[in-house]
Amino acid sequence: MRFFTSFLAMFMGDRPKRRNFLLLVRFLLVFALLIALYSVLFHTLMLYEGQEFTWFTGVYWTLTVMSTLGFGDITFHTDLGRVFSTVVLLSGTLFMLILLPFTFLQFFWTPWIAAQNAARIPRQLQDDMTNHVIITRQDFLTRALIDRLKQFQYPYVLVATDPDEAVRLHDEGMSVIAGDLDDPETYERARVDNASLVVSTNSDQVSTNVAATVRSIAEDVDIVAIADTPASVDILELAGCTQVLQLADMLGESLARRISAGDAMAHVLGEFDELLIAEATVKHTPLAGKTLAEAALRTNTGVSVVGVWERGSYQAARPETMIADRTVLVLAGTQEQLHKYDSLLVGFNQSVDPVIIIGAGRVGLATARSLERRGVDYRIVEQDESRDTGDGKFVAGSAAALEVLQEAGIDTAPAVVITTRDDDTNIYLAIYCRKLQPDIQVIARANDERNISTLHRAGTDFVMSYASMGASAIANMLHHTSTLMVAEGLELFRLQVPDALAGQSIAESSLRAQTGCTVVASCVGDGITVNPDPTAPLTRDTEIILIGTAEGERKFLELYS
Repeated sequence: MRFFTSFLAMFMGDRPKRRNFLLLVRFLLVFALLIALYSVLFHTLMLYEGQEFTWFTGVYWTLTVMSTLGFGDITFHTDLGRVFSTVVLLSGTLFMLILLPFTFLQFFWTPWIAAQNAARIPRQLQDDMTNHVIITRQDFLTRALIDRLKQFQYPYVLVATDPDEAVRLHDEGMSVIAGDLDDPETYERARVDNASLVVSTNSDQVSTNVAATVRSIAEDVDIVAIADTPASVDILELAGCTQVLQLADMLGESLARRISAGDAMAHVLGEFDELLIAEATVKHTPLAGKTLAEAALRTNTGVSVVGVWERGSYQAARPETMIADRTVLVLAGTQEQLHKYDSLLVGFNQSVDPVIIIGAGRVGLATARSLERRGVDYRIVEQDESRDTGDGKFVAGSAAALEVLQEAGIDTAPAVVITTRDDDTNIYLAIYCRKLQPDIQVIARANDERNISTLHRAGTDFVMSYASMGASAIANMLHHTSTLMVAEGLELFRLQVPDALAGQSIAESSLRAQTGCTVVASCVGDGITVNPDPTAPLTRDTEIILIGTAEGERKFLELYS
């Protein structure tokens, strides 16, 4: 009954479909008249030959000949009858084998499938849905966001403008409704008044329309949008966006922080109040070749080594962990403690050769600006000569050409940053640069999360994903958790001490062994204790800040939350 209602509503509510329906009716009437005409002529010719049959036999013979079955039980004996049979056969071939199947598919089967799909697509959310996230586009960024929302069991709904796409996503198990992004009714059906957040990753123009449409019916809901150009930030905010993210600039700054060229000091990746998370290379320093216990960094500086990077692979730190020449330390401490670390290693790993940046898009230029603030020299390789800034640091040409990379200084460069928008190109260039200079630090941008592992296999030391960074930044706007992505696959997250851990000390809980996560700070009230005593018991009113991979975070939530 629901399908029949949807089927009728589809025909009655769409003028082209009503016209098609009338054409179908006309075709069937013509076909019926043709059968009736042939049946009458059949009787006439049979009487002429001296044969007599019932009227139903005439219909039976007509359909048999028109469908090319031709049983042969009823035949004409004269040439006139045979000519008539030929005409019936040819017209039947046209009507029943060509026009009828086409008409059936065009005017019945296709609309039937469309009506069936339309009946399966949810048109609105349940009345009791609250604190959900409304997503207005399905792309690699929102796919990463949806995975994160599922991890925290946070409700969401995706608005799909294409009915076929909505059906496909619905069949994949996603929460989806169909509707137009510029229609206020779409957001009313999505319960925008009860939502926590509206996310738009569309073009700046579409996001502006989305924000203005949502604001016309919901004044208080938070709206976040991704700006493609800096000029659009103010317009999107005027349209009603609560926050506008310039992910290209954020990504460029993050890539620049991963470059170890110029020093061996700690570079801050993120912070939670007084707690700072930093990274430091150990190449050409006295730390190389020692274990973490032998280095005694916590004793000498107060900082804690919470993990190490080895060619893109993160491992939780242990006393017996060996510090190799290519190891990158992940440090946790206060500003004062990091200053003490820097004072020990200042002067090591100095480099005056320029860093190579491949790509002069927004990400590449943001990387260059960040390096310039650090006083690190660089060269930008770009095919589009119109992007030359005229400062003498632009190298025109394809990065796939050896002479271009040699002009940029690939033979002596301490690091290369690959920032193009195409993951295939980034993988290609990572392999090429690693082949040309085996000891160079290779840092690359990934647009889709699924290409991160491939980029690591291609020889990159670090990868930053546009999708992961965007998903983390958007998820941080939700009120249920506080999570900070400090590197690709490495996050800080802040949680209340679970009941299962209350009364235990950090050492007794074996958190690191069970989950791979490390407690780097504890908070009671407004105070924060960086690198807390591992033997002190945890209380229920304490918040803990942990660092770990996404897999480690998932294990922690499964075990304790």
